[in-house]
Amino acid sequence: MDLPAIESLRCFVAAAERLNFRAAAKVVGLTPAALSQRIRVLEEQLGAGLFQRTTRSVQLTPAGLALLPRARACLGEAAACVRAARGEGAPAPVELTLGTRFELGMSWIVPMLPGLRAALPQLTMHLFFGSGHEITERLRAGLIECAVTSTQIHDLRLVGARLHEERYALVAAPGLLRRRPLTRPEEAAGHVLLDIDAGLPLYRYFSEAEGAPTLPRFAGHRWLGLGAAVKAMVLAGEGVAVLPEYMIAAELRLRRLRRLFPRVVLRADYFRLVYRGDDPRAEIYGALAGLLAAAPIR
Repeated sequence: MDLPAIESLRCFVAAAERLNFRAAAKVVGLTPAALSQRIRVLEEQLGAGLFQRTTRSVQLTPAGLALLPRARACLGEAAACVRAARGEGAPAPVELTLGTRFELGMSWIVPMLPGLRAALPQLTMHLFFGSGHEITERLRAGLIECAVTSTQIHDLRLVGARLHEERYALVAAPGLLRRRPLTRPEEAAGHVLLDIDAGLPLYRYFSEAEGAPTLPRFAGHRWLGLGAAVKAMVLAGEGVAVLPEYMIAAELRLRRLRRLFPRVVLRADYFRLVYRGDDPRAEIYGALAGLLAAAPIR
């Protein structure tokens, strides 16, 4: 299907609004004969007459009446295309899906959504909750556009902007420690280590820290899938675990949890906004990263 030329539509709208070909020709900068030729070509292309012309009047046909609002809308969109390409006018709408961990998403990102919408009205942001591995794989596969994560990503196709430092603490409930102290490495044999999965993604922040004692053996291990579940079980006195400080700040302050081996400075990490380096929406990611970095983690 051949589409009508923008200039032909502009001539049609000018003539339809004035119902006078001579006046319309002045508006579009053509002679009346050239305007009539444009209209004739458009009618042939569409296969329908657009005007009824007599020596005394010009009227729109039913086809012309049907075309007029569509032609106006088309000219408006064409003008919007020019403004968008020149960076003028309102930003173009953007939709993207951001992946993150359930705990961080619920405590930090979800409460920020109204503020993000106000600051970036052109952005519609969807969320995906998953583990670090799930988020990374979806990002690589193009199933999500960006992610907030502290997971180490070794993929040159992905780039990231630092948002917040993430610190960790090895903790246990005071009641558990009264029954079974853990101040010496050998006392780990009386405790269960809680973590997300068998890869020990949380415990590694302690075991790989400079100067951390080697805890030779725990009485057992439990994998709970989510940091929130690990926190709940630690508070219940079911074991010891490494947890992000932002998740347990209140519990440490209220002494519902205690730090273990407090002189050890656990390895830290960073939350980053990660996205594909070839994504043309780098400007929107930069703006989003700035807003996220300005909002404290909670």
